[in-house]
This record gives sequence, C-alpha cells and structure tokens, in this order.
Amino acid sequence: MHLSLKCLLGAAAVVATGTTALLGTGAGTAGAADRAHCDRAERAVWTDDPSRNVTGHHCTIPTGKRYWYTVEIDTLVQPHHTTDYLNGTVDRTETTHNRTIRCLGYTSDHDTVNWFGCVPD
Repeated sequence: MHLSLKCLLGAAAVVATGTTALLGTGAGTAGAADRAHCDRAERAVWTDDPSRNVTGHHCTIPTGKRYWYTVEIDTLVQPHHTTDYLNGTVDRTETTHNRTIRCLGYTSDHDTVNWFGCVPD
C-alpha cells in the first residue's frame, strides 16, 4: 500500500475515534440514574426557533459531571414571542408534557436550574 494512502487511512481512523470519544458512544442511551429531571420548565420560542436556554423548577441533577445532560421534563411551557425580546408580545403559549431534552450544562440558584446549550427538538 502506498505510504500516503496509509497516512490518509490512519488520519481518518484517528478522526473517527476522536469524534466517537467526544460525542460518547452511549450518549443517547443514558440510564435513568444519569438523567436529570424537572417538574416544570420554561423555554422561550423566537420566530419558531426555540431558545438554547431552559429554566427548570424542582429539578434533580445527577451527581456526576457530564458533557451532555439528558433532562426529563414533566411540564414544558413554551411562550412564542413575536419579537426577539423577553418583554415583547407573546403570540401564543404551548404546554407539552413528558419531554426529554439534551443540554450542555447548567447553573443553579436554590430551586431554579438554568440549563444552557440545549439542542432544539
């Protein structure tokens, strides 16, 4: 096999392995103990694009630090804003139940957890 072809295949294998390690092979199959849970949460929607931030209430969080958190939400309230400002007009509000979202991290203040980097559904 030609040397440059070997190098190219080796580089492809390294990239594939690194991507798997970063994303986690079992990222979508976390067990119940690895999941966070919130009784209620709000997520603003701007021009049909959901915010990357979610505010949760009465949440339990896994003790281990993770790159991604799977958050189960009993009641998710999504106000649809007509502008790009929180104090702008709300066109309508959707309430959904038993939603699961994935977020990159969180900050907490007593009973409120601010999830950030949440991927859109």
